[in-house]
Amino acid sequence: MRIVALEEHVSLAPFNAELEANAPERGGRSGAGGAKRTELEDVDNLRLASMDANGISVQVLSVPGPGAAMLSPDAAPSFAQRYNDELAAVVARHPGRFAAFAHLPMTVPGAAADELERAVRECGSVGALISGQTRGKFLDDPSYAPLLARAEALDVPIYIHPGIPPESVRKAYYDGFSPHVSSLFATAGFGWHAETAVHVLRMVLAGTFDRHPRLKIIIGHMGEGLPTMLARCDDFLNQKTTGLPRPVSQTILDHVTITLSGFWSQPPFLAALLTFGVDRMLFSVDYPFSDNTIMRTFLDSLPVAPDDKVKISHANADRLLKLEARVPA
Repeated sequence: MRIVALEEHVSLAPFNAELEANAPERGGRSGAGGAKRTELEDVDNLRLASMDANGISVQVLSVPGPGAAMLSPDAAPSFAQRYNDELAAVVARHPGRFAAFAHLPMTVPGAAADELERAVRECGSVGALISGQTRGKFLDDPSYAPLLARAEALDVPIYIHPGIPPESVRKAYYDGFSPHVSSLFATAGFGWHAETAVHVLRMVLAGTFDRHPRLKIIIGHMGEGLPTMLARCDDFLNQKTTGLPRPVSQTILDHVTITLSGFWSQPPFLAALLTFGVDRMLFSVDYPFSDNTIMRTFLDSLPVAPDDKVKISHANADRLLKLEARVPA
């Protein structure tokens, strides 16, 4: 069975070194990956071997963390351009095994729009991945309207990956425990997912999707908690209250596709399936932060019909990202 995984991260050594030299005050937020650095940087050996061992046909590569956003606005666009060129070279070395989401200089919204178009047209990027809010701004901020319009025009999705919450949010909501516990509470243990759900809801409530009716968004981690909250949102954030043309849930279901990344238990899967439907669900691992073997085993165990498993494993991703044309003959 063909399997496409699309929240799969890469962090290339020369760019990690550049971030460490030019943004040292950000420390571990460089995107270097800490303990996972070897797996993030090794594209040609460890990664492919793990994909082959677990029957993963294609990984859609993306840069984790803020990356270019850590640099000065003058330096960020060039950094993103060079990163996308190198990702395109990786894809070209391994026909049919990789695709890539563009890395964008999100602190310079106009340049981010231009780089998205260049990356799609010249590098073959299948969309873009961003890491949460950028210096306090979410995608509902008017400055990002050109980027969203460009994504619409190019007919490519933007993947909203969790990002590290702002310091004020971390201190108010997640501090008070050991540094390690507080860090995990603010990120992978809970905070990342809450912030991404808020990010999408802000876009709904700001009318972003109504101004960009062809915009496509992807979020991971079984919908970042939204599947269990949409009915509640419709109840209290109803159209009489918001003045919006669609219910909150309908807007999200019209524009957002979700991935399984990093979640391998049945209750969140069933909630996501019942809320979003099988046509808006995509397999992902979150490599190397999650394990290929665990996620492949979970995919095999899904309580769905064979045709629906095909949709989740690759057909939905192939359609959304237009990957069919990349399958080797």
